[in-house]
Amino acid sequence: MSKIAFLFPGQGVQTVGMGRALAEKYPEARNLYNRANEILGFDLAKVSFEGPAEKLDSTAISQPAIFVASLAALEILKTDSPSTISNCDMAAGLSLGEYTALVFADCLTFEDGLRVVQKRGEAMQAAADATPSGMVSILLLEQDKVEVICAEAATTGILQVANILAPGNIVLSGEKEACVRAAELAEEQGGRAVPLTVAGAFHTDIMKPADNKLAEALKNCELKPPRIPVYSNVDASTHDDPEIIRGLLVNQVVSPVLWEASVNAMLQDGADAFYEVGPGRVLRGLLKRIKRKADCTSIYN
Repeated sequence: MSKIAFLFPGQGVQTVGMGRALAEKYPEARNLYNRANEILGFDLAKVSFEGPAEKLDSTAISQPAIFVASLAALEILKTDSPSTISNCDMAAGLSLGEYTALVFADCLTFEDGLRVVQKRGEAMQAAADATPSGMVSILLLEQDKVEVICAEAATTGILQVANILAPGNIVLSGEKEACVRAAELAEEQGGRAVPLTVAGAFHTDIMKPADNKLAEALKNCELKPPRIPVYSNVDASTHDDPEIIRGLLVNQVVSPVLWEASVNAMLQDGADAFYEVGPGRVLRGLLKRIKRKADCTSIYN
């Protein structure tokens, strides 16, 4: 029998119109948006469905928007294939998506998860505003070469490995001058560099003020042992202890996202039927780079 794994996307997949079709077709998805509007204190549905893009792209808005859209996408499976949900064996989420995975696994309530995600987005946006910084994706080069590039470029400013996503796909994060230098060095080495449209250097020490604010927000949340294994971005492992999970969520803001290792751990634990639940097709693409023949179904409308 197949082992089912759910993957939930992170920031960067947001688009204007996101979630509208789900809210129109599925009453429970519409209900999620109504509840979100009350919790957040603004009309998330309107921003998600109508934009403008500049507002939706703000870290403080895009994080709760993707979180809600991804959970709304579960309504497709609840209607069309409820057994897929009940038989799901494990889950993981990329950065922000880890919160979605934990809500799906009943570790966090929707309400608490959304409140924390809102605080997380606001804190990360504030940290980004305080230090001009960015992220650059380095493609087609092995990790050891990227680490050498990172070390050399870091002589011009703070720069760290932020995401290890898949073979030949590693993201560096840091001060803008260092990101530019890393891109130049990558091109010289035969790689390709793609600057990311993000507010700042996520998953580095530049986000340091945000981790303390997130810790405060998480203090007010009750976390329960997940009903299915959820793989942490920080160590690519699963955890039952809510206090360990709480600490890892705080560390995640300033630590590299070990996505490739997380997916490999899921594969090793028997996952052979993956579902990408939420906007975009990013995780499906990364999975195919990690294991070309992996079966992945995108769940979104």
